[in-house]
Amino acid sequence: MAVISGDGVFSHATLGATDLDASVKFYDATLAPLGIKNMGPFGDTIVLYGKDKPALLVMTPGNGGAPSSNGVTLGFAAATPAEVDAFHAAGLAAGGTDEGAAGPRGHLPGAYAGYLRDPAGNKVCAYTFTE
Repeated sequence: MAVISGDGVFSHATLGATDLDASVKFYDATLAPLGIKNMGPFGDTIVLYGKDKPALLVMTPGNGGAPSSNGVTLGFAAATPAEVDAFHAAGLAAGGTDEGAAGPRGHLPGAYAGYLRDPAGNKVCAYTFTE
């Protein structure tokens, strides 16, 4: 069985935003139930998110084009199914669209996740495992 750990191999992840204000509203609401907070702007086109240090950059694409993450999903670790539920509900209320309601997933024992598309079309999810 695969194990998802908080000790990842990435220094950070970046998601493009066609409307930075709409994306900030979405991520402020959606990530709060997971204990991830808006750590403020980095210049005029980047907003940093994290728990203790910046780990997610939401930004206007540097090439001026639309973000393209077709086939990419960014998964956020949740501690409980209730956090996944809150992530999904907050994301929908903040302008996201449903890509898979929060609930059990049959591909791994105890898997529980909820999937969304952010205002720019990026696919994100929150994931946890139950006993």
